[in-house]
Amino acid sequence: MTVFDTSFNVNEWAIIVGLCIGLSLVIFLPKRFPVRASLVFFMCGVYSGFIFDNSFTTEPYHLYEVNDGSHYQLMDYTLYLAYGPISYLFFYIWDLMSLTSKAVPFYVLIWVLIAWGLEWLSTSLGIFHYFHGYQFLFSMPIYLVVFFLWFTLYSYYKILSAKNMV
Repeated sequence: MTVFDTSFNVNEWAIIVGLCIGLSLVIFLPKRFPVRASLVFFMCGVYSGFIFDNSFTTEPYHLYEVNDGSHYQLMDYTLYLAYGPISYLFFYIWDLMSLTSKAVPFYVLIWVLIAWGLEWLSTSLGIFHYFHGYQFLFSMPIYLVVFFLWFTLYSYYKILSAKNMV
């Protein structure tokens, strides 16, 4: 079992501040979606983060650790919750801008860059600790897949909305 630190310090504060900022945006932005759709869009980030972090932090890969060590703490779950506003904003901004499908690759690329920046910041603050030569740039394919899947979900949502099924 790996332990990086045992005190409440900058990595925990960064997660709390990030979650508060993200939740404030979600709560105070004008509503664009029904509550159920908003919850689905929010939970996309929570589940994506949970699935990928747990896939790559366990054996046989064990490419990185999240937070203070390899054991779960409340802050680990708080971090997963902090991924929710990111996904919600992904859907919100796309819907707000009413971009065409030609813009999808550019929009996804912008979000990959945002995700890289957040991951770099998180690594600098001690939220992520890499092993076996893993680097934050290796996350690009994951971000690409996740963001394109989110866009596919949004497209399906728009089809259902047009048919008044949501």
